[in-house]
Amino acid sequence: MESTYFKRFRMEVDLRRESPAVEPATLPPGYRFVPWNEALLDVHARTKFRAFLDEIDSVVFPCLGELDGCRRLMREIRNKRGFLPDATWLVAFGRGPEGLLWCGTIQTVVATGGIGTIQNIGVVPSHRGLGLGTSLIRQAMAGLRRHDVVRGSLEVTAENSRAVRLYQRLGFRRCKTVYKTVDGTGATATARKAADASVDGAAIELAGVGESAVL
Repeated sequence: MESTYFKRFRMEVDLRRESPAVEPATLPPGYRFVPWNEALLDVHARTKFRAFLDEIDSVVFPCLGELDGCRRLMREIRNKRGFLPDATWLVAFGRGPEGLLWCGTIQTVVATGGIGTIQNIGVVPSHRGLGLGTSLIRQAMAGLRRHDVVRGSLEVTAENSRAVRLYQRLGFRRCKTVYKTVDGTGATATARKAADASVDGAAIELAGVGESAVL
C-alpha cells in the first residue's frame, strides 16, 4: 500500500511576552463566545466532523473525516488529565427563528511540561474572513494565562499555508518539524485539493437549539 508523508510544523508562543496572541479577544456584532459545558461535547464533536470534512487534516488524521471518529476523539480530549475547560470554546451567531449557528470551535489541553496545546480550531466557511479564528486563539490563550500556563502550542500541516501565516501573525514560531505517515493511494490527491481550500481552521454550521445543548 502506498504511503504519503505529510510535513507538520509544531509552533509555540511565549504567553509571558506581549504578542498579538495575548491581545483581548473581540467578536463582530451578533457573535458570542460559548464556554465549555459537558452538554456541549457532542456539539464539539459534530463541529469537528463538519469542520474537517474535505480539509487536509481529514487526510492526515482519518478519524476527523468520520463522525464516530470525531466523537471518540472529543471524548479522548475531554478525558485527558490536562483538559482545560477555560480554554475550550465555541463561537455562536444569532438566535433567530432558525436558532443558533455554531460557527467556530477550539479545544485546549495542558500537556506534560505545562504547555497549553490547541487540539483543534475551526471556523465555518461562510463565516471566515471576519477574524473568528484569531479571536478563538486569543480567547484560548487568555484561559491558559489565567491558569499560569506560560507557553501555547499547536501543530499545523505545512501545506495549509494560510493557517501557517495566521499563526505566525499571532506570534507563534516554528520550533519543530514532524512527519505524519498516511497509508492510502488517494491521500495525495485529496490533500492537494484540501490544501487549496484550507483557511485558518475548519468548519461547521449547526442550526437550531434542539441539539445536545440548549443555550
